[in-house]
Amino acid sequence: MPETTTRPAPDLPPLPAASVFARSDPASAAFAALDLGTNNCRLLIAAPTGSGFRVVDSFSRIVRLGEGLAQSGRLADGAMDRAATALRACADKLARRPVRRFEAVATEACRRATNGRSFLSRITAETGLHLRIISAREEAELAMESCAPLMEPKDRRALLFDIGGGSTEIAWIRVPEGAHYGASPELIGYLSLPLGVVTLAERAGQDCFTERGFCEVVAEVADHLAHFDRVHCIGQEIRRGGVRLMGTSGTVTTLAGVAMALPRYKRPLVDGKTLDCEAADTALGDLFALGREGLAQHPCVGPDRVEFVLPGCAVYAAIRRVWPTERITVADRGLREGMLTRMMRADRCASRRRAGR
Repeated sequence: MPETTTRPAPDLPPLPAASVFARSDPASAAFAALDLGTNNCRLLIAAPTGSGFRVVDSFSRIVRLGEGLAQSGRLADGAMDRAATALRACADKLARRPVRRFEAVATEACRRATNGRSFLSRITAETGLHLRIISAREEAELAMESCAPLMEPKDRRALLFDIGGGSTEIAWIRVPEGAHYGASPELIGYLSLPLGVVTLAERAGQDCFTERGFCEVVAEVADHLAHFDRVHCIGQEIRRGGVRLMGTSGTVTTLAGVAMALPRYKRPLVDGKTLDCEAADTALGDLFALGREGLAQHPCVGPDRVEFVLPGCAVYAAIRRVWPTERITVADRGLREGMLTRMMRADRCASRRRAGR
């Protein structure tokens, strides 16, 4: 069942608090954030600037950690080995570039798997990396943190969705008056659906290439979203105006790349771009019409993501069905950027305290 603010998730047993890499160096100007998801392992190393941060190094690899999880309830040996290989590569990068602070998190696959914590203990033993399993709420909060700079003064609310590998997170956000001058947006509701591109691809991936199968997934997801909508009166707020729809995931960035007719995907052209929803909807139709072979050859998709694009598009289509808006803001950013923002802000606050200000 989906998780919402009206039914809190069960408490998870605490993990060790340490999440700092062994070669952390207080003298370094760089910070690092690692996100181990159901489908991807991603590392971002960045140095703070006056307006945010500058990326120094990065790593991203498809590991499919959640492969088979929905059926077995466990992380498979092959999936763990793939993730371990990627995490060793991340550890090697960090060993060559000590950072001021480092945070590493694991999400839905490790939350759900009965052997998720034992796998992370193995990773600590093999690499020295300590990964913390975060709740669905914290996942939504980190996505909100990373996307908050894309909001504008006219926004009263924001509806942010993140279509992940193992789950889809929906964040309903209040933008306080003056938020763009220092006050932080507030998460007033969230929904975590155990439906992501990997879980849907394994369960209904082949069907998503047919019109009937695609529409069945859209209807299933829309049913879950409709309950969340009723609880928070989101549709009513959208009709009042001042609500920004934002999407952060490979699905929505792919739709943006197709809508913009990019010859190949370029993050600087997509991140922060606001599209007419009709253009994004047309891009969805174009992707569906390509079929498996056409998707594999498309420069914004490629063979590694063929199985995941249409399941993600079905989730997007359900969001559009329940919450029709005129425009959507596309964010090529997520948990890592949210973690970096938090770490840098905490470091600045600590520096001011030490200086007696």
